[in-house]
Amino acid sequence: MDNLFTVFFVSFFVTYVSLPVIIRIADIKKLVDVPDTRKIHKRPTPSLGGFGIFAGFVLALLVSVPSAAAGGMQYFIAAAFLIYLVGLKDDVLVITPMKKFLGQLVAAFIVVNLAGLRLVSFHGVFGIHELPYAVSLGLSYFSIIVIINAFNLIDGVDGLAGTLGLISALIFGIYFYFAHDVLFSMMGLSLVGGLGAFLIFNYTPAKIFMGDTGSMLIGLVNAILILHFIRVADAPGAVIPVASAPLIALSVLIVPLFDTLRVFTIRIFVHRKSPFSPDRSHIHHLLLDCGLSHTMVTLTLALYNLLIIVAAVALRNTGNDYLLIGLVAVSMAFTGLVIFFRLPRRPFVVMKSVAAVATPPADSQRLEGQHIPQNGGVVVPAGIQPVFSLEEE
Repeated sequence: MDNLFTVFFVSFFVTYVSLPVIIRIADIKKLVDVPDTRKIHKRPTPSLGGFGIFAGFVLALLVSVPSAAAGGMQYFIAAAFLIYLVGLKDDVLVITPMKKFLGQLVAAFIVVNLAGLRLVSFHGVFGIHELPYAVSLGLSYFSIIVIINAFNLIDGVDGLAGTLGLISALIFGIYFYFAHDVLFSMMGLSLVGGLGAFLIFNYTPAKIFMGDTGSMLIGLVNAILILHFIRVADAPGAVIPVASAPLIALSVLIVPLFDTLRVFTIRIFVHRKSPFSPDRSHIHHLLLDCGLSHTMVTLTLALYNLLIIVAAVALRNTGNDYLLIGLVAVSMAFTGLVIFFRLPRRPFVVMKSVAAVATPPADSQRLEGQHIPQNGGVVVPAGIQPVFSLEEE
């Protein structure tokens, strides 16, 4: 128990103390995320918060984990360090999606092949149990990379990725504590400490963003916790057996995972473009278009995620397939409801020439085809073509 308190408070303290220094250095060196037409924030903001989260997370584990219980901790820290380097380079210099993917792939290799943490069974989902070795490797790699990118992509609103990551890490950390699995409990609580300190600076108005360094680290740590949870939660002799463990794990990350898979599917099969092409189709964008503030978006999705977890745990004995169908159906219904209440986005039109509309026509000289926008935009007479139109962010 003492080690759990130590790992939490060391991570919290290191992150909390380091972030003001990082903010100051980032401002001086101009290492800030500058707003543009696609981004939501309105002023240049440092995006190196992941450095503080990583420092707190790793240092807390190094000073708190007993050497006798270290297990494969060196491999997990090595994978986290690699993700940290990839994320830091992307936050400072920007790298291509392919280079970022290769870094994630190597991190997954360390976790799966060196640490030996992989999915060996489907636990009865679709009637599948033990997996062939090649399928086990492929599914484990896929799961880690998807979870890393899920948190990377959900990080679009102040406090959102940090809050969702904190909830999931806290749930797994508590479970592993009661299951007497000290190593993984400490991993979860170390991340909780770092994220708790970070969120003090990240809620609206955000003083700093976590950047790819922080969001990918959250994804990696949660992927490790989930793979281990699925492996032990419903295994014979489990201290705290959990029926339908894979679906319970899915419910814990339902918001980032479902949103990522939904957006990727639409981009690939509907718009026929790269799944990493930026747009405003994520669930947090849709909620912003409903008129919610950053704080309300974060609280809404956090509460929704908690309700899904509670429902999944309550219905865990209904069977894997029924629970999976229920999770997908509820997620689709929630997203559809948000889209239904989404406010129409108003066009802003830039004209080739305004000479023709400089002098308003007399009441008796109505221009054919004239349209007066409701939002007070530019009057567009017939015969004048827009150069381009922008949608308000």
